[in-house]
Amino acid sequence: MTGLVPAWAVLTVLLAALIAANLPFVNERLFLFGPRREPKTVAWRVLELLAYGTLIALLGRALESHLGRASVVRWEFVAVWLCVFLTLAFPGFVWRYLRKH
Repeated sequence: MTGLVPAWAVLTVLLAALIAANLPFVNERLFLFGPRREPKTVAWRVLELLAYGTLIALLGRALESHLGRASVVRWEFVAVWLCVFLTLAFPGFVWRYLRKH
């Protein structure tokens, strides 16, 4: 398995990304620990989504560096990561805005 990232590292990052992508939609606090805002605006949710996406990308980068040599991050990787993170956020978006409460 030389040159490959272990499966546990990939699953850890994907599970953390799934949880982090849905946090802005299921939580009314600012950045999970801040004051409760009722209702939280869409701008705050988008800002939280971008911040959590950045944190998860940094987690993945740290794991990659710890396990071996980190590869170069180009714009293609960032574009794909953004699309994957937004796709993972879809269940939370549906729960918040499309489900009848």
